[in-house]
Amino acid sequence: MNGKIRALVLTGFGLNCDLETAHAFELAGAQAVRVHINALIDGSARLDDYQILAFGGGFSWGDDHGAGVLQAVRLRTNIGDQLRAFVESQRLVIGICNGFQTLVNLGLLPGFDGDYQIRSVALTFNDCGNFRDDWVTLKTDAQSPCVFTEGLDILDLPIRHGEGKFYAAAEVITRLERQHQIVARYAKPGGAPAAGTFPFNPNGSLGDIAGICDPTGRVFGLMPHPEAYNHWTNHPHWTRQAEARRRTGNAAMPEGPTPGIQMFRNAVACLQE
Repeated sequence: MNGKIRALVLTGFGLNCDLETAHAFELAGAQAVRVHINALIDGSARLDDYQILAFGGGFSWGDDHGAGVLQAVRLRTNIGDQLRAFVESQRLVIGICNGFQTLVNLGLLPGFDGDYQIRSVALTFNDCGNFRDDWVTLKTDAQSPCVFTEGLDILDLPIRHGEGKFYAAAEVITRLERQHQIVARYAKPGGAPAAGTFPFNPNGSLGDIAGICDPTGRVFGLMPHPEAYNHWTNHPHWTRQAEARRRTGNAAMPEGPTPGIQMFRNAVACLQE
C-alpha cells in the first residue's frame, strides 16, 4: 500500500475502455487496478479494498440484449449486496457510457430516498438510429451535489454509443431536476441548451440529459467519455484552439488537466479531505 486512493476499474466481457479509465485515474493521482468482473464474483478481488469503483465503457456482452443489461444482471445476481454496501459506505462510483447503462439497470441510479435497487430510468436506442462517434458540449448544474463535476461548467467530451437516449417518466425527470441530480445536459457550443436538436443532443435524450447522480453526489453516471479526454491534443479542434490561444498571447496548451481528467481529480480530492 502506498497511501494513494485506490480505484477499481472493471474489465471483461467486451468492456474495452478499462485501460483509458485506469490511465485517467492514475493521472488524477489515484492507484488504479483493472479487475475482471469474475474476480469480484469468485472473491479473489474484494470491493472493500477500494475507495472508488468505475464501471467503464465498451460493448458489454456485445450489447446484444440491451445495453448494460447482462452486466447488471450478472453483478446484481452475484454481488448485489456488496455493491449496495459499497455505495452506502460513502465511497464513490462512476459509470461511463456502458457503465452508466449498467448503473441504471442495477438501480444504483437515481437512488431516490436511498433506495439503490429500483430501476426507474432507462438508456435506449439513439433517435438517429445509428451508433454515434463524435464530440459533444455539456453544460453542468452548478447546484448539483455531484462530486465529480465540482468546478466544471461548460466542457467538451467525446461520445461513442448506439444506446444513449435517456428516458424516464415525467415525474421522475421532475424529481431529478428538483433535487439537482441532472448533473450534465447536452448543449450547443457556448452552453446554450441543445433543446433536443441533433447533433448537439446526439441521441434524443429527454431534457438533453447526459448524466445524473444519486442524491449524495457520490454515484455518477454519464454517456460521454471523460477518460478519453485525458490530454488537450485529444480534442479534434486542438490545433485551431492552440493557434487561437497563441494569437491572444497565451501558451498553446492550457495549464492543468483537461476537463475529463478534472472529473477524476475531483473524486480523488474528495476522498483525501
